[in-house]
Amino acid sequence: MSWRSSFHCSKFRHVFGKPATKEHSYDGVPITRSVHDNHYCSANPCFIAVVTECAGGGSFLVLPIHHTGRVDPQHPRVCGHRARVLDVKWNPFDDHCIASCSEDCTVKIWDIPVCGVQQNLTKARKTLMGHSRRVALIEWHPTAENLLLSSAYDYKVLLWDVSQAGAVIRQPVRVVLMPVHHRYPSEALLLSVSFNTDGSRLAVTSKDRRVRVLDPRTGKILQVSSGKSHRANKVLYIGALKMLLSTGSSPWNHRQIVLWDPQDDLSEPLYEEDLDGSAGVLFPFYDPDTHMLYLAGKGDGNIRYYEVSAEKPYISFLTEYRSLLPQKGLGVMPKRGLDVCACEVFRFYRLITIKDLVEPLSMIVPRKQSGTFQEDLYPMTAGNQAAMTAQEWLLGINRGPVPMSLKPGTRVANPYPETQAERGLVRQLSSLRFQMGPAGGAVMGTDLDFIEQVECSKSRSDEKSFVQENNGRLRSLWTKFLLLLPSWLIPGSFVFQLLQAFYRQQDEIRGLREELNQKDVRIAQLEMEIKNTRNNMRATF
Repeated sequence: MSWRSSFHCSKFRHVFGKPATKEHSYDGVPITRSVHDNHYCSANPCFIAVVTECAGGGSFLVLPIHHTGRVDPQHPRVCGHRARVLDVKWNPFDDHCIASCSEDCTVKIWDIPVCGVQQNLTKARKTLMGHSRRVALIEWHPTAENLLLSSAYDYKVLLWDVSQAGAVIRQPVRVVLMPVHHRYPSEALLLSVSFNTDGSRLAVTSKDRRVRVLDPRTGKILQVSSGKSHRANKVLYIGALKMLLSTGSSPWNHRQIVLWDPQDDLSEPLYEEDLDGSAGVLFPFYDPDTHMLYLAGKGDGNIRYYEVSAEKPYISFLTEYRSLLPQKGLGVMPKRGLDVCACEVFRFYRLITIKDLVEPLSMIVPRKQSGTFQEDLYPMTAGNQAAMTAQEWLLGINRGPVPMSLKPGTRVANPYPETQAERGLVRQLSSLRFQMGPAGGAVMGTDLDFIEQVECSKSRSDEKSFVQENNGRLRSLWTKFLLLLPSWLIPGSFVFQLLQAFYRQQDEIRGLREELNQKDVRIAQLEMEIKNTRNNMRATF
């Protein structure tokens, strides 16, 4: 009998969690007190959104990612919902577009200005009205642009094309699940959803605590798990390994993780493991680039790390991060927003309700040369460019995500034909005539109609309202224009640096305006004092 070591050799064996200091956290955030099993937080390289407590309606806070430290209690919010907000999700292909769902039975799409929310935002770009009860879950399609899935307590699961004309959309493009003849099946009340890599399959967990695999185009249920040995709560697709992972509880009320093979029958799991006897919901997070699985419990202070493989034992425990502060929910930064020079492979945003704190937590691989780009830690990953339009996906086309490299200054060509939206943007931007002079990049002339429209509008009396109406369009053109520039003209990492510099300049401008207003007030006071003194002197003589 040969001896076999139980030690698992892995380059991620010593991954450690590094919490941010209080100066680099978001302090004073009134986190929502809702008991719904959602994350209440969403992040991207530009902004972080957190659902907040609000009397008389629903709101969430949007902060620039660099806006750390103490948050002003009167900071403007996105507050267009009439009831409590239950979930927020950033558009994976537009860092300035966010979706929110609420107990007021609506889903809203918001445009966030480049400089952040400067005043309370109450008017959404789109309002989706198709549910009759509170909307609990929303999820963007991973490869098709402008395609959003929503699930509500009216037992309906709907797919929306948010690029449709009109501010209010009442008809979805697809009805995935809905009641039939006043019959309300428990499988239509979803607890969690997860698309596979190309968005052709949808894994869900329902009120009956079973895992199901659906065809999101037709709503046909393809596979159903057995609910005898595992009561599922959350489900997650394990990308390239073509597996499903669910978290839930065993018949003895132990928290449990289960691995399934969706290529085969879901009657028997590939792997299952009991963790502990706690009652909090386990949230799974998976990194397809490093094959690492993170498990974080609601109300827990610890986060467990695992490594997933296609061979037995499938899941290997690595280590655990521990904290004395329990988390209510967690947001995750996309891979393109990580600090690759610090060997950061994952980043959480922990919502700590007892301290009104949002704490960034970086997962770091210790390396001797941490200041250089590590090729083995950062392979090609899913980028922020859509592989197809919503109409193409609805016609039956399946495409994987458009890859991108995280190495600074590197760009990867899109392997798919450009979408209609990109072709229209290229036609708009092709009218720009750039003449690179000795000063290095001054724009000498332009024929872009929209820019001319903005220039001509400066003489309008209602210039402020015009800028507000077109702010989203200007922001979208500017951001996409930067991304379309060739790598020799502007490196990919420089785009983020430009945005950071822009945010700093906006803060400086805001501070200078406040100082100018204070000086104006002081000047007016001095003029009044001089006038009163002159009047008193005249009355005396």
